[in-house]
Amino acid sequence: MAITAGMVKELREKTGVGMMDCKNALSETGGDMEAAIDWLRAKGLAKAAKKAGRVAAEGLIGVASASGKAVMVEVNSETDFVARNADFQALVTRIAVAALTTDGSLAAINAAKLADGGSVEEALKSAIATIGENMTLRRSAMIAVKPGAVASYVHNAVAPGLGKIGVIVGLESAGDADKLTAVGRQVAMHVAAAGPIAVREEEVDPDVLARERAVFTEQAKESGKPEAIIAKMVEGRIRKFYEEVVLLAQNFVVDTEKTVGKAIAAAEADVGAPIKVTEFVVFRLGEGVEKVESDFAAEVAAAAGTDKS
Repeated sequence: MAITAGMVKELREKTGVGMMDCKNALSETGGDMEAAIDWLRAKGLAKAAKKAGRVAAEGLIGVASASGKAVMVEVNSETDFVARNADFQALVTRIAVAALTTDGSLAAINAAKLADGGSVEEALKSAIATIGENMTLRRSAMIAVKPGAVASYVHNAVAPGLGKIGVIVGLESAGDADKLTAVGRQVAMHVAAAGPIAVREEEVDPDVLARERAVFTEQAKESGKPEAIIAKMVEGRIRKFYEEVVLLAQNFVVDTEKTVGKAIAAAEADVGAPIKVTEFVVFRLGEGVEKVESDFAAEVAAAAGTDKS
C-alpha cells in the first residue's frame, strides 16, 4: 500500500511522533493506522493514540435527569455557530427531556413526543428547514438504577445540561438520595477529566487488554531479559495499565490521596449505606467522527468557474 503524506500527517497528529518515524511505522504495518500506533508504542516512541484528533462534528451534548434515571443525547449540527444559537440549545434540551420518557434508544427518542405534540424527528426536520443547516440526533445513552441515583456532569456548560462533554454515572445505594447524587457528581467530574474505560478490572474489553499486553510484551523484549523476567515485567505493566484506565483504581481528581474506590467507600458513612458504581457513560462531542478536510481555495475557484484542473 502506498504511504501518502496525509497518512503520515494523521499518524503524527495522533501520536506526536516525528514524520520519519511515522512514515517508517506505516511502511512496516502496510498502512494500517492502528497497527502503526502500536508499532510506535512498542518502540517506545509514542504513548496511546490521541483520540481527540478524530473529533470533527459540531453541536451539543444534552443531559436530562429524573429520579433514579438520566439520559444523554448528542445532537450534531454543521457549524458551531448553530450550536451557539438559543433556539438550537432549546431544541436539544427538549429532546433530552423527551428522551427520559423512552427506553433511551435512538428510534424511541426520534418517535418521542415533545410538549407541542410533534415528534423529535419532526422537530429536527423543522429546525433544518428553518436554519438551513443539517442536524442529526447521533447517539443516546440512558442509565437507570433502583435503589440509588444517576448523577451527571456537563463540562463547560453553555446552558443547564448542555455542553461539549457530558457524563452520567449510576450509583446503586439505599442511602440518602441527595448525598448520593452529590457523590455521583464528583465521580462524574472525575470521569470527564480522567477518561476511564471501565468501572472495574474485569470489565475492561478483552480486545483492549490483549492489545496492551501485546505492546507491553514487545517493549519488554527490547530489554533482552529472559522470558521469565519478561513475563513479570508485562504483568507489572498490566497492573499499571489498570491503575490508569479502571475507574475505581484511578487516583481521585477531587482527592488525589485516595483512589476513586476508596473515596466512594469513605462516602458510604455520610450517605448511610453501601455504594456501588453500576456504570458510566461519557459523550465527547463529535468523538469518532472523521473530519472531512477541504481545499477552501479550490472550492471558491470551482464555484467561480475558474478551476482549470
